[in-house]
Amino acid sequence: MSTRAIANSEEARVWHWLARAFYDHHIMIKLPVTRFTLPRDREQGMHWYRLLGGVYCTFTVCKADGRVVGCLDVPGRLPLPRSTRLLKHSLLTQCGLPYWVVRSNALPTVAEIRAEFLGESPTVQSMREREQEERAIIAAQTNLRSAISRQRSNRQSDFSPLSTWPNSTTGQAPNSVLGSQWQENSFLVPLDSRKGDLL
Repeated sequence: MSTRAIANSEEARVWHWLARAFYDHHIMIKLPVTRFTLPRDREQGMHWYRLLGGVYCTFTVCKADGRVVGCLDVPGRLPLPRSTRLLKHSLLTQCGLPYWVVRSNALPTVAEIRAEFLGESPTVQSMREREQEERAIIAAQTNLRSAISRQRSNRQSDFSPLSTWPNSTTGQAPNSVLGSQWQENSFLVPLDSRKGDLL
C-alpha cells in the first residue's frame, strides 16, 4: 500500500476556491452524510444507515461548532448518476441544507454561493470580501516587515558599527574598539611590525 492525494486535480481546484469563498468556515472533504444527519424515526435508523452508509459529498461546509451549512459534489470525468444526485438533493433538502454540483470551470460567484449557503445579502458579502482583502494586505505587510528585519539582522557587513568610528569632533576612535592601533593619519598599524629589507 502507498499513500495518495485525498483530492484529484479537479476537486483540488474547487477545494481551493471554496477555502477562499468560505474563509470563515471549515471545508470538510468526502464526509459521509450519515455523519451529520439523523433519521426522524429511531426505529428506522439501521435501515437508513444501510441505505446511506456509502453516500458522501465531495465537500461539506460547516461552522466552527460543526454545524453543516451546505454540501457540494464535484463530478469526475463522468457525470454523477441521476439517482445519486436526486437522493442527495432530497435528503439534504429535507434537512434544510443546500446541495450543489459544481465544476472548476463553471463555478458560481462567491456572493451567489454564500447567499445560498449562509443567507447573506450581496451588501454583506461585499463588505466581507473587502474585510478579507484588508486582512490579507495587513498580513502581507507584516510578513514583509518581518522578512526585511530578518535580512537586516542577518546581513554581514565589512564595516564596524557607526558607534566605533572616530568622534566627529576629535577625530579619535573609542579606545575600547581600536585601541592603540588608530593612527593620526587614519591608517591602521600593520599586524606584523617587524622591519624587513626592501627588495
